[in-house]
Amino acid sequence: MNHFHYRNGVLHAEDVSLARLAEEVGTPFYCYSTATLERHFRVLQEAVADLNATICFAIKANSNIAVIRTLAALGAGADVVSEGELRRALTAGVPPERIVFSGVGKTRRELELAVDSGILQINVESEPELEELNDVALSRGRRAVIGLRVNPDVDANTHAKITTGRKENKFGIEWTRAPEVLRRARGLPGIELASIAAHIGSQLTDLQPFRDAFRRLRDLVLMLKAEGAAPARLDLGGGLGVPYDDQPTPSPVDYAAAIRDNLGDLGCRLILEPGRMLVGNAGILVSRVIYVKEGATRSFVICDAAMNDLIRPAMYDAFHKILPVTEATPDAVLRPVDVVGPICESGDTFAKQRALPPLAKDDLIAFATAGAYGSAMSSTYNSRPLAPEVLVKADRFAVVRARPTYEEMLALESSPPWL
Repeated sequence: MNHFHYRNGVLHAEDVSLARLAEEVGTPFYCYSTATLERHFRVLQEAVADLNATICFAIKANSNIAVIRTLAALGAGADVVSEGELRRALTAGVPPERIVFSGVGKTRRELELAVDSGILQINVESEPELEELNDVALSRGRRAVIGLRVNPDVDANTHAKITTGRKENKFGIEWTRAPEVLRRARGLPGIELASIAAHIGSQLTDLQPFRDAFRRLRDLVLMLKAEGAAPARLDLGGGLGVPYDDQPTPSPVDYAAAIRDNLGDLGCRLILEPGRMLVGNAGILVSRVIYVKEGATRSFVICDAAMNDLIRPAMYDAFHKILPVTEATPDAVLRPVDVVGPICESGDTFAKQRALPPLAKDDLIAFATAGAYGSAMSSTYNSRPLAPEVLVKADRFAVVRARPTYEEMLALESSPPWL
């Protein structure tokens, strides 16, 4: 569910007209709904209420500080994968004891910051990282609280670029070596092994891969219990999908049942790291049509948003619904068009032969379900300014990241003395 609806023929974000926002902010821009963020968090929170679970929002999905702060105010923690994301979480008011630091390539500087910040846990993903973190902790006179991320070798059946739990992926400790590395971690003086972690991918629309991974985690916990070293926590990662094109997806209640059925009797505190499911449907990208070009074999709707603003279609062949901001009349005749951006790349294409109502120069369109991996993955390719981000709450809105001016962009660079 989201809070983007037509009202009097104009698409609104909650009670704010997107046409009005386009006039005041300019296009393209991202718009997020507070009501949707809050609803999605509370639905998940209620689904896992009996599971002793901490919900840590995966900041990589949407790193805007206002979005993080909105979720933190509801009790969310944060799952971070870089020093920058850790600093964003702390700036947004996420308590350190609700922050998990994941990622396969944490630098020594990042490990030092994580240890010094006193976060909930650092998810270690390799033996060299385990040794490095032990050294960091000892150099600071501390013990680093860790989760050991295991790779359960489970195929999530998603796009190859977003699957993370197969043995050929770079993430986590190989399943067959996990017991040995767990024992090694328990013997290091600078390490406190508090958790076993796993994350098998993103945009999962089938619960069976979760069940398979949970059963492997269960086996590990029972093995450790037999050795008298059961972990206090299990970090189950995230990955639950959202509907981009009305395809059925499991509900948080279904997801919670899969957790409960496989892990509910182990007595472990749980950590969940949802990203997309909290923010995906809470955001849209609004763009203005520049031209409608009639080609030899097809028609092109050229808009002022581009692949630098929303790279998912170019990178993952991802589908986003495209909605006219001015509602089409009931008798509007749909026709197939390619919706493209202005960047000098054939890949700068949002949709091919999409059936849309008639569009003309200066019409506004909205790319739905753009709150996850939209602005967070954007760039300044072609020297295009980053699109601003707007947060709406009821009938109010605020620009929570401004569009940089060209002067501000150019000021980040300098010429060497010889030029």
